[in-house]
Amino acid sequence: METAAISEDVSCSETLKTIYERRAVRKYKQIPVDHELITKVLDAGRMAPSAINKQPWKFYILTGSETIKAFSKEIAKVTARTFVKTHSGTDVLKTAIHVFHMLKEGDLFKRPDPIFHGAPVVVFIAAPRDNEWAPIDIGMCAQNMMLAAKALGLDSCPVGLAKYVEQTRIFSRLQVPLSEQVYMAVILGYGDETPETHQRIRNNAFFIE
Repeated sequence: METAAISEDVSCSETLKTIYERRAVRKYKQIPVDHELITKVLDAGRMAPSAINKQPWKFYILTGSETIKAFSKEIAKVTARTFVKTHSGTDVLKTAIHVFHMLKEGDLFKRPDPIFHGAPVVVFIAAPRDNEWAPIDIGMCAQNMMLAAKALGLDSCPVGLAKYVEQTRIFSRLQVPLSEQVYMAVILGYGDETPETHQRIRNNAFFIE
């Protein structure tokens, strides 16, 4: 499979520069993020396109470090139970490697924040359960948020495991109505690492005349 790091000069466009420089960051400095910056990131998410312009997203935001750690540990427990229940044999190993690629074996419960990586802001994104297009809409919303964060000097990472928050003992603390479903979370903060660019697949475009 042909792969390459996309490294063309994109300095002529600030938008392209932001897209190319954004990384999924999983190590953060313990510096609070100003609420004004958080609001700007949310506003960028609100500008995402959505089916029939329903704008289905709702944001449930955690900024307290102890609260974030509590949710992180509860989600980690649910995640472990879910994988044991739904996978068997080599599938367990393959899934574990894919999801916990940043964690050493057996290290999941030893970290103070195994799911949100010490980020000072966690934004859970929910939408109505009966909206079939919500997953697509939320994906576009989250991407807008992460690009805006990068443009504002913040780092971010999408967290799919955040959807398991609904199965935790403390889910009610988020005050998400039963009519809504949590699809993912985006974490925000000042990164304490600079991840390298992953190789990009280049032979996946097919022009049909």
